[in-house]
Amino acid sequence: MQNEMISHTNSAVDSDERDRQLWSVAKRRAGFKISAFTYVIVNSMLIAIWYFTTGADSYFWPVWAMLGWGVGIAAQYFHAYHGNDLFSVQKEYEHLKNQQ
Repeated sequence: MQNEMISHTNSAVDSDERDRQLWSVAKRRAGFKISAFTYVIVNSMLIAIWYFTTGADSYFWPVWAMLGWGVGIAAQYFHAYHGNDLFSVQKEYEHLKNQQ
């Protein structure tokens, strides 16, 4: 009877930990989507300013904002969608186990 209670308690703790992990992933992914939307809107405005003030034949200066911010967006995407798996011991263990 006591083992059943301990098992039930452990599964509840595991479930709570899993929920915290899922919330963390959900927050990162939602944050990335907000950042990506903002990136598109702001850079569209910069391109419009460039186009209407200097014309299409002039130096395309918005590229610097797009590249700099794009590196940050790419890093945020990687962290939100692939960050937990890259250095995961569990994934590495499963990979090695499947090779045998």
